[in-house]
Amino acid sequence: MQTTYIWNKLDLRRNKVILLGLIFFLGASPTFGQGMFGLTSTSGSDDQPLSYGFFLAAHTSTLRIKYSDAFLNPNSVNAFTDVRSIQTKFSPGFSLGFIGILRLHDQVSLMFTPKVGFYEYKTEVIYFRDPLDPGLIQTPDGEMVSSTGEVVEYSSEATMVELPLLLKYRSVRFNNTRMYWLGGASYQFRTKGQDEANVDDIVMTGQDVSLEAGMGFEIYFKYFKFAPEIRFSHGLMNAYQAENTLPELQGAIESIKRKSITIYLNFQ
Repeated sequence: MQTTYIWNKLDLRRNKVILLGLIFFLGASPTFGQGMFGLTSTSGSDDQPLSYGFFLAAHTSTLRIKYSDAFLNPNSVNAFTDVRSIQTKFSPGFSLGFIGILRLHDQVSLMFTPKVGFYEYKTEVIYFRDPLDPGLIQTPDGEMVSSTGEVVEYSSEATMVELPLLLKYRSVRFNNTRMYWLGGASYQFRTKGQDEANVDDIVMTGQDVSLEAGMGFEIYFKYFKFAPEIRFSHGLMNAYQAENTLPELQGAIESIKRKSITIYLNFQ
């Protein structure tokens, strides 16, 4: 008696199986097109003149340091002559806040997104080795360390209250998704006073104004919208305060500006 194999049966009816599968897929496509995540309301908060939400965000931030002309002059003799270079590093942090949206048009709106951000700024300073001992270098504290420790890292932490005002432009809604672009400006201030900040090795002022630009996409669920977003922020003000910075670094820096890249998870 000949053995019957299921794979042989499917092979004989392969064209029919493919045809039935294609018909099923085409029949299910309209249903799937109504919503990637199930049926949603027809408009939700899109038709409201004012809508609200909240967000969680993670960022990586750094400083943009500009050297002074004296530091770039090889013939200059100053307190920073032991400094070879000053380099900034990106550091992670997070923030949270609220969303307020004023609808101007179906595709244009004005956003106010106040938030509290927790930042850490790290700066690496490379010192020249002590000429009397090629294997050692001297740190600003006067400590002699081996050549493996010639890079000294300074860090400062800041809790910032930020008040961005943004113009948002959205594409036409396609099924349950929309792309959008936004841009604007943000005023921010530090929660701790300047007296507390003066104990840092590299001292910065507590206020700044930044330009912000980003993009994201909205995903419509049944009861809310979820919008992942990436946003870039560039500080405009010189935040450097030379008079309270370490004497070894005071004249080497001309300006310091803040910079960050943030991923937002918006819920509305």
